[in-house]
Amino acid sequence: MERLWTKSFILMTAGTLLLFTGFYLLLPTLPLFIKELGGNEAQVGMVTGAFMLSAVIFRPVVGVLLDRFGRRPFIVWGLILFALAIYMYDWVGGIAVLIWIRIAHGMSWAVSTTALFTAATDMIPSTRRGEGMGWFGTATTLAMAVGPIFGIWFIQHLSYSALFLSAAVFSVVALLLTFGAKIPYQPHKRTAGIELFEKSVFPVTAAVFFLTIAYGGITTFVPLLASSVNVNSGTFFLVYAATLFLFRPIAGKLSDRYGEAFVIIPSLLITMLALIVLSFSTGLFGMLVSAVLYGIGFGSAQPTLQAATIRLAHPERRGGANASLLTATDLGIGLGAIVLGWVSQHTSYQVLFTVSAASVAFSLLLFIFFVKHLLKNKGLRSQKDAALPSEPN
Repeated sequence: MERLWTKSFILMTAGTLLLFTGFYLLLPTLPLFIKELGGNEAQVGMVTGAFMLSAVIFRPVVGVLLDRFGRRPFIVWGLILFALAIYMYDWVGGIAVLIWIRIAHGMSWAVSTTALFTAATDMIPSTRRGEGMGWFGTATTLAMAVGPIFGIWFIQHLSYSALFLSAAVFSVVALLLTFGAKIPYQPHKRTAGIELFEKSVFPVTAAVFFLTIAYGGITTFVPLLASSVNVNSGTFFLVYAATLFLFRPIAGKLSDRYGEAFVIIPSLLITMLALIVLSFSTGLFGMLVSAVLYGIGFGSAQPTLQAATIRLAHPERRGGANASLLTATDLGIGLGAIVLGWVSQHTSYQVLFTVSAASVAFSLLLFIFFVKHLLKNKGLRSQKDAALPSEPN
């Protein structure tokens, strides 16, 4: 069996852990920082959306340039820009300037994360790709668990300045770790054009888009809801991440055995229930119940939808399919933050999370009426191909 845990793979995974920890430090704290600057809920959504929409614009371009110029230059410059953008938050005096910094920050996020994930994929033996990407993905899950708690601790016991400096330091250390990794790279003879979406998996990416609209609401407005009911939002994200970490392997095994629909349909229903519970939450208990349900639902649906995307895509277009999935995710989070910010500004948090649940319901309908049919046909074609006699040698 080919070796997975090489020095380079360990360093790349550790660097990714630190980068995402720096990112998640801002998850529960940036909305509070915007409020301190005098911003309202709509402006919170705009600031969050600017980051994600910037990532949407730059990610497809980065994917093409990675194959032309290699991975390392984009890792280096992406992480440097990421660290500088976070440090500049401490110099912000108004919402307009913050939005421009968030655009630069979103660009750095697209560059650094796309390059890191691609480099890690290059390092993983093809015979252990599923296992390797599974372990690599735990770095982001662990960061999701500890980042929000550290972020809240910084602003409660130190200051926003200490928070931004620490996040920048995490990014710099991540850069230093990647210098010790050997990154294999073979340039493509032909460079593919820039494509935002892969048509063959459009129904899946549409379902993912509406699912991640609700996720944009969770990441942006749970900190504000928690603050309004005197709950530490870091606790919500810790419970959510822990539940997600526990249920993802179970969902993967069930999907492999019984098919994606067996997991995705109940998972989306549980996600809707989590958002409805959250809309009525007035204290710690309701938020914790919602966190557990959301960890089970979203934590099971999201990777299974990704597996469905890969299964539907032609083998030669899997890269384009993955890019489409990431673009739909970023776009859903970004537009979700903006639209739900407007909803919150003119109504209430209860209406905001009810609208989020409706978005997940639309994702469920898309899956049932379009994606499920495609997956069934794909399975039937695979069975027919397997039943065909092989040609004699």
